[in-house]
Amino acid sequence: MGTSTGRNDSPGQLAAGLLGAMAYGELSAFGRLSSDSRMAPTLRERAMLAKIAVGAFGNYAVISGRLTEMGNDPEDAMLPFQGSFDHFHERTPPGDWFESVTKAYVIDTVSADFYRTVAGFLDSGIQHFVQQVCSADQATEALRILLRRALRDAPRLASRLSLWGRRIVGEALTQAQRVGLEHPDLGPLLRDGRGSRAAVHQLTAELAERHGRRMTGLGLTA
Repeated sequence: MGTSTGRNDSPGQLAAGLLGAMAYGELSAFGRLSSDSRMAPTLRERAMLAKIAVGAFGNYAVISGRLTEMGNDPEDAMLPFQGSFDHFHERTPPGDWFESVTKAYVIDTVSADFYRTVAGFLDSGIQHFVQQVCSADQATEALRILLRRALRDAPRLASRLSLWGRRIVGEALTQAQRVGLEHPDLGPLLRDGRGSRAAVHQLTAELAERHGRRMTGLGLTA
């Protein structure tokens, strides 16, 4: 996993770090969802997940374009985050369609919370851009519908998917901590009077609370 050295605190560099993480997250999601769609029990559901994958690639293209407009090479901006993102997905391969959809929903929502929070430390232009990319869009709702449908048709799935969701969010929050603490492109955004480590832990606690409310709304325990 590459990291830069030295201090890297200018607003432009901090914004590039955030957008680099977002861009690789979307590119990674495209590949993962495209592959996972083959596990769908029906062609309709396969098409739904494939459409979400196409949306993730569209987000990647938009973010990549913004990085280029800012004078950054998108690949250079993404590379520092490739290792931690890939490691996360290697540790959490879904075993079936239901686990795939649950993982996609958890990652989609928790990542959006993380990016919006971090963007709050940057200028209004970046905040607005991140809000647009991370808005609760059709993809999030489609994943929620797929989960609700699965739980309606097979209520006994609730226990297994609750356990799986807890594992996914635990790994995701660990990754969020790593990103905040290990990457100088983002670390300065999360520092406060208590130091960056305390600020990152507070952030992950807030992300966990929001995730818990969403899972409860689906009838799952967080």
